[in-house]
Amino acid sequence: MTFCLFGFRSFSKLWKNNSYLWLGPGNSLSLFLVDCYGIRNKQRWFSLTTVSPQNTKAMNLLIAKTRYHRKGDEGSNKQVSSDSPHLFAAGAAKKRAQMNPQSKDPVSPPLRNTVQLPTKPLNSEEWDKLKEDFKGKANFENWISSQITHCRSSVDVAKSLLAWVAAKNNGIVSYDLLVKYLYLCVFHKQTAEIFDVYEIMKARYKSLEPGAYTLLIRGLIHSDRWREALLLLEDIKKVMIPSKKNYDDCIQGALLHQDVDTAWNLYQELLGHDLIPMLETLKAFFDFGKDTKDDQYANKLLDVLLYLRNNQLYPGESFAHSIKAWFESVPGEQWKGQFTTIQKSGQCLGCGKTIESIYLSPEEYEFLKENIMRNVIDGGDQYKKTTPEELKRFQNLVNNHPPFDIVIDGLNVAKMFPKARESQVLLDVVSQLSKQNLRLLVLGRKHMLKQYSRWRKDEMEKVQKQASCFFADDISKDDPFLLYATLHSGNHCKFITKDLMRDHKACLPDAKTQRLFFKWQQGHQLAIISRFPGSKISFQHILSYDTVVQTTGDSWHIPFDEDLVERYSYEVPNKWLCLRRKT
Repeated sequence: MTFCLFGFRSFSKLWKNNSYLWLGPGNSLSLFLVDCYGIRNKQRWFSLTTVSPQNTKAMNLLIAKTRYHRKGDEGSNKQVSSDSPHLFAAGAAKKRAQMNPQSKDPVSPPLRNTVQLPTKPLNSEEWDKLKEDFKGKANFENWISSQITHCRSSVDVAKSLLAWVAAKNNGIVSYDLLVKYLYLCVFHKQTAEIFDVYEIMKARYKSLEPGAYTLLIRGLIHSDRWREALLLLEDIKKVMIPSKKNYDDCIQGALLHQDVDTAWNLYQELLGHDLIPMLETLKAFFDFGKDTKDDQYANKLLDVLLYLRNNQLYPGESFAHSIKAWFESVPGEQWKGQFTTIQKSGQCLGCGKTIESIYLSPEEYEFLKENIMRNVIDGGDQYKKTTPEELKRFQNLVNNHPPFDIVIDGLNVAKMFPKARESQVLLDVVSQLSKQNLRLLVLGRKHMLKQYSRWRKDEMEKVQKQASCFFADDISKDDPFLLYATLHSGNHCKFITKDLMRDHKACLPDAKTQRLFFKWQQGHQLAIISRFPGSKISFQHILSYDTVVQTTGDSWHIPFDEDLVERYSYEVPNKWLCLRRKT
């Protein structure tokens, strides 16, 4: 029997037209279709909705903002502007990668299957022909359904596929195919179809897997049956903690239907599970509160901003606009916002106020120092990085020496300019810093003292005359030594390395300590940005201010991510929202 589904308004009619359901082997959904005579003559054809063309203006802007121009030899040591972004500025890592491209073997493009996805529903014979043309090794039904889902084809194309599969398999449609169909219904906001699949799943399955729950919740929140999404959330709680996306969808649905109390209760529940809310969730609260005079609601939004501060989260550009719009809309408050930047001195270009210092308080410094010593230096695996004798020798050197001003990762610094001799690079750095009467400690490996083409003994002897030096075994890791010496020397001490210390940050026990470590790192890590033989070495400026949400009561300063700037997790935004209350 050939079965065509195209004439049905909704998916559930597949089961309603003289048919009945049973749960087949392997938890597949089984459909027994008794009679579908005459449907083909009533079928309707739908064209696949094409994706809108790319926004070429936006793409050109993206290219312009991220392109790095270099003239001449890629490997030469070029002068870098002193106005270049600091080491942790958003987009800096991408620029460094563009400055030092890694050669890679060309990657062959993946082989494409000769089968083209249909742009309109197919009948049984057409699906049979498509399967015959398929040359892949995978199961055709699984492959084509995945491709249809990936390309977000029309719901009607997917519906015709299900009808063909059901006709060829004694009415059986697998659970996976049904979920993929549900995905397309949710994506295309086909509410009636979502309801139909929901009713089928409720009737057939006592529980679902997380993916299906997530799709159903997302599909229901925009409808008048949105409260059923809350019931699905309760079903998830019976077996696991819902995802932050599940909470986001339910909160968005509650706000959409004006149930503010439910939205805030779900938000508190989310935080209670130690989940970090999606920024879209927080943005929705600000959008809902616009033009509303409600002190209790306003205080909750201010708590959201403090949550961003305490967890070092940064809103996106759209979210920043929502925050600005909310502040400016509050009746009687007279807030005024503008988007701006912060000067190197830490002064806001918008209002002139000084941003919080990057430097830790004495209490914060001691807290961080103790945690670093306990979790990184004295942790259970410290002797995988060194030996007890070597560690003792190093500690004696540091403890019996006046506090250092700068600790240098010698091997790391020496390799910063690949075309230059390594011992010469290190000597240039040490010589320039020693002329400023700074106490220097150079950390290195023992092989650096041997005569090689890239390591000259006479240059290393000059290094040792101008700085204290510690050369560890070649198998030892020098990062713990660098952290120990820098922290032991006091809050004034800086360090030089290209290493961003992400592994050591990950060793710290909680978010607060990791946050303090990153703050300390930003205020103490020096980066070399240019070197000419026989000329002065240029260092990148160190941030003097803390890139975090902050307030003085009558002002707020909120760093945010620009839409077209790619920021790595260890970088901080460059743009700020400055909000002032008129007095």
